[in-house]
Amino acid sequence: MVTVKATHTVRPAEPTPEEIMYINSCDQIKDITHTPTIYFYKNSEALDSENDAVSILRDSLSKALFLFYPLAGRLNWAAEGGSRVELHCNGKGVPLFEAESDAAVEDFGDFTPTAAIQALIPSVDYTTPIDEIPLVIVQLTRFRCGGVSVGLGISHVMADGPSALHFVDEWTKFARGVGPAVPPFLDRKVLETPPEKAPAVKFDPAVLRRPPTLVGEDDSSLEQRKKPIGVAFLTLTKLQIEKLRNKANLDFDYENSGGRGYSRFEAVAAHIWRCTSKARGHVAEQQTSLHFVADFRNKLQPPLPKNYFGNALIRVEATDTSGSLLLNPIGAASRKIREAVEKVTEDTVRAYLDYLKELPDVGRFRSLDNSGRPKGDFYGNPNLAIISWMSLPLYGADFGWGNEIHLGPGPMGFDGKTFIIPTREGNGSFNVAIWLQEEYMGAFKNFLYDGI
Repeated sequence: MVTVKATHTVRPAEPTPEEIMYINSCDQIKDITHTPTIYFYKNSEALDSENDAVSILRDSLSKALFLFYPLAGRLNWAAEGGSRVELHCNGKGVPLFEAESDAAVEDFGDFTPTAAIQALIPSVDYTTPIDEIPLVIVQLTRFRCGGVSVGLGISHVMADGPSALHFVDEWTKFARGVGPAVPPFLDRKVLETPPEKAPAVKFDPAVLRRPPTLVGEDDSSLEQRKKPIGVAFLTLTKLQIEKLRNKANLDFDYENSGGRGYSRFEAVAAHIWRCTSKARGHVAEQQTSLHFVADFRNKLQPPLPKNYFGNALIRVEATDTSGSLLLNPIGAASRKIREAVEKVTEDTVRAYLDYLKELPDVGRFRSLDNSGRPKGDFYGNPNLAIISWMSLPLYGADFGWGNEIHLGPGPMGFDGKTFIIPTREGNGSFNVAIWLQEEYMGAFKNFLYDGI
């Protein structure tokens, strides 16, 4: 049981600009809800010392919010309508919840993102007026073993993975009293397309179309949403990943493809895609899509500033039929993923951003409504959405009591949502967090390992 003992409102340590900050089209289609992550720390001398953990978090967060002052503001609905928002930098601050649990860190086992993890991350009532909802939420929970967790949520409108991790890194540096500080690049207008960079192609909105539904069902999403969802936290070892890569590359055309075989992501994502289709028992003609995102920071010329703070992700889709996925070797699925990635160029990114800017209503592309409930497109059965943390600098969030023993996503998943996460040991293994309808989870686990 988790009990909240106190709530602290943390504001920037020094005065910050009072302004309405521009939110670009890439940010506008992101969910207004918070992306949840959890950090666990074992007991240490630093946690046992007189230095109070919540005071350290509060003081360092205040300093971090001075650098990242937009995070201390609030969103408002924009006058232009179309479900667009604007950012009011008003320094209202961030809530920091201080909680206690009668559990021990060891009780969370392999840290599968279940409801027990959810209790360690602040919940938000999204029926609250939007201008009252903080953009960052934090919870420090003390366990009976002396360890702690830090549950964090950041509004997806404000930051993608690289930006969120930059914020956490600077926050921990303030907590440890080390430097130098690396300020974020806050001008989101840098994503606007200058006239001389007008894209030579038109954006193909096919990638934003509604994903396939089950064959034979007029609107399978309505019934599919009602089915109970389970979550699993599985590990693929370095050896297993290399076996998958080798299988994927058996028929790779090195001579005509620049000599670069399929990546670990392309091989592992292809394997998961095939295993979910097999576990779900699709008919051969079932259309299925794999959605993921690509970071375009280095696709633009010049590239975005290194510390750009915001969202710089483009939605990508690979499609096939279940029969084709399972009849052909893993390399064929890897090739479809590679082809989707290769479509991400400066021209296609700029065409994508311009297309989003002209949309009459951006709300259709948010997967959660403004009350935090699933809405719009259904990405579950027969589809899959994979989020890769493989290239992110995930670990080393030391607030002064040592590095985390676990970092992972919160339990905010839907059918087909999947994370691929490097293990903290840095030994080349991956953790796979996946949400599937419970009736298919057992078969998926078997196929994941039997198919290697």
